[in-house]
Amino acid sequence: QVRLVESGGALVQAGGSLRLSCTASGRTFSSYVMGWFRQAPGKEREFVAAINRSRRTYYSDSVKGRFTISRDNAKNTVYLQMNSLKPEDTAVYYCAATEKYGDYTVIDLYDYWGQGTQVTVSS
Repeated sequence: QVRLVESGGALVQAGGSLRLSCTASGRTFSSYVMGWFRQAPGKEREFVAAINRSRRTYYSDSVKGRFTISRDNAKNTVYLQMNSLKPEDTAVYYCAATEKYGDYTVIDLYDYWGQGTQVTVSS
């Protein structure tokens, strides 16, 4: 069982930056693929970014070049650095973890989820 706790969400102006953090419980953090997803009001949850065990990264087209995912296995933490934020980035951001192999952009691949952190970008 893995417990995930996100932090770092805030209200920020367009063009600004935020860094989200997600800290996991347990001793096997390095064995998990970690992902970030987001859900805007009235919309389905969507993939944002993922990082696998060997630190290969994956991004949605909407955030590529603006967001960076990274992990610190010694701290059991995954980060999402978000730059050049846009109003359309406004959403609740969720951290997720899986030990499975597959398409890391797919929600159903992930077994563990955090409670979410709100990111609001004002225009």
